Amino acid sequence: MKIWYELAQVPGDQRSVVTIGNFDGMHNGHRRVVASCVERAARRGAEAVAVTFDPHPTQVHRPELGLELISPLRDRLDAMAASGLDGTLVVHYDASVYSLEAEEFVEEFLVDRLGAIEVVVGQDFCFGRGNSGTVDTLRELGRRYGFDVTMVTDIEAPEGRRWSSSWVRELLEVGDVAGAARVLGHLHRIRGTVEHGFKRGRELGFPTANLGGGIEGVVPGDGVYAGWLVRAVPGTQSAEFLPAAISVGTNPQFEGVERTVEAHVLGRSDLNLYGERIAVTFVARIRPMMSFDSVEDLLRRMDDDLRQTAYVLGIAVATRVDPATVTAR
Repeated sequence: MKIWYELAQVPGDQRSVVTIGNFDGMHNGHRRVVASCVERAARRGAEAVAVTFDPHPTQVHRPELGLELISPLRDRLDAMAASGLDGTLVVHYDASVYSLEAEEFVEEFLVDRLGAIEVVVGQDFCFGRGNSGTVDTLRELGRRYGFDVTMVTDIEAPEGRRWSSSWVRELLEVGDVAGAARVLGHLHRIRGTVEHGFKRGRELGFPTANLGGGIEGVVPGDGVYAGWLVRAVPGTQSAEFLPAAISVGTNPQFEGVERTVEAHVLGRSDLNLYGERIAVTFVARIRPMMSFDSVEDLLRRMDDDLRQTAYVLGIAVATRVDPATVTAR
């Protein structure tokens, strides 16, 4: 998939079927819209192209809300590429974009550069200054500039709720990562750099990779999760998936106050991940964050966490490691 970060990078000589949206998380609703764009482009012998925005418009217009993206831009683009798109234009969202009238946006982005012969959008699509443009506006402009408009109606989950990014955030907030994966259509993951922590886990036989500041993606609610630590294999384009028990919270057993994300790779004491940029993928919540009457009670529960994690991930059960064998310092 070709990726353009400036309008001037777009060749300007193609015929495109275009879809437009934030596509945060690339959930099932987004995937249906993109799939329609790809299908219709193939039928018409044109390129399937998406227009997306960075930063998210809500982060620009309502910064006080502190909106976190479900997934970072690189993950969004990976998911869009996997959906079969030929190209994506990442529009830097600032005053030069949101001050455009609806017709100016259509003429500058869709007609002059992308050569749109058809535009595919969801039924809640809005665009132009103050979101004044609607699907009906787009249809009217399409008749004027010579492109068709296809509206993809909202699809709903079996319980009758439409797939949405806000629903994903609600599920992640309460730790329902399995539910979030059902809405997304894929497992939720976050990215961060491994930093030194308090090293309590190492002393207990559970060395962890601690994600420091600058975490990308929505961190699920406090609890213990089964999932995967994903690291790049140096010198290759490959990734290594390591089974992990993941702790999210303030560590109330030791009266912690800072919320952290810590991933213990099952059965491994030989990993030195400090300074690496890794991903943590969440599969299922094992339990809420808890404090115990004693460290011995905590250790028994953590042993059970390892067993449950192994069961969820479908791997052999691992026990806690010998602290003396931990190599990372």
